[in-house]
Amino acid sequence: MLNIADTLHRWCAEQRPFALATVVGVTGSAPLPVGTSVTVDADGTAVGSISGGCVEGAVYELCRQVLEDRTAPQRAWFGYSDEDAFAVGLTCGGELDVHVQRIDPATQPHLAAALTQAANGGAAAVAQVVDGPTHLLGGLLALDSDGRLSGTDLDTDTSRAVTGHAQALLRAGRTARSHLGGDTATCPEQLTVLVHVAATRPRLLIFGAVDFAAALAQAGRLLGYRVTVCDARPVFATAARFPHADDVVVDWPHRYLEQTAVDTRTAICVLARQLRRCDDPQIGDLGYYAPWGNVVLYYGDVGRWDGIARIGRIHGNLSVISEQTGDFTATLEAAK
Repeated sequence: MLNIADTLHRWCAEQRPFALATVVGVTGSAPLPVGTSVTVDADGTAVGSISGGCVEGAVYELCRQVLEDRTAPQRAWFGYSDEDAFAVGLTCGGELDVHVQRIDPATQPHLAAALTQAANGGAAAVAQVVDGPTHLLGGLLALDSDGRLSGTDLDTDTSRAVTGHAQALLRAGRTARSHLGGDTATCPEQLTVLVHVAATRPRLLIFGAVDFAAALAQAGRLLGYRVTVCDARPVFATAARFPHADDVVVDWPHRYLEQTAVDTRTAICVLARQLRRCDDPQIGDLGYYAPWGNVVLYYGDVGRWDGIARIGRIHGNLSVISEQTGDFTATLEAAK
């Protein structure tokens, strides 16, 4: 559905009813994944694709039928068989399970809000009931900015179960089908819900404006990451040196991490100079571990320090620290 969010957003704003055909199941090889949709309005305008052209004609006719007859949601299966090789099917040999339903934007204001968010490049999630009781089939629920579902009326336990799955899939940035219900204590209704997710691009944070960072930024962008290169040295952290980075930031890594958002889809790569595995820190060495934003002070013999970049050294008597027991607070200031 959200692969055509721009069109659906516009049609919802115009209060234009439409039929929506969505891939809810894939077996074997298929050109497009679960959650991909094609839509048709009353004028016969079709937008999107679910099979790269193999079954679009049959799906288009089914959409017109559902839209004009105002029938209940329909299911269609498309595959390939040697016995009927010239029938509508997938030449790739896969099988598609397609759900088709009529949507009237006037009765689905929550859907318009989610589509607006997705069309503007934001994160959004829409849960679509594709299997279940007749009165719930085809129901659409949108996850709002506060993490709550709005739309089709569900009982409290079912709503809580659907909300939890939608939130988890939104965090993961993944569209998927979830089977819920059958447990009277948590979700009495047996449902299959397809959660459509429009996720923001995952982030790749590269600390250290070195030559390797330029190649890594290019690879990251090719893989769909929003790439940030961060280095405290302005002479090296420039857009000209990293044309494939979305952002080039002049700042210390720990300060940048304090003010930027990271989540489970954020990758962090530290290319600043690190000690080799055979190196041994000395008492008084200061290190920085970027993924956790921790400053490390070595005040005893602890062996090598893998993955920690050396950022400086403290001179003087460290016994005031080494003699501490339990947690304590210390302030570090650069010597003038």
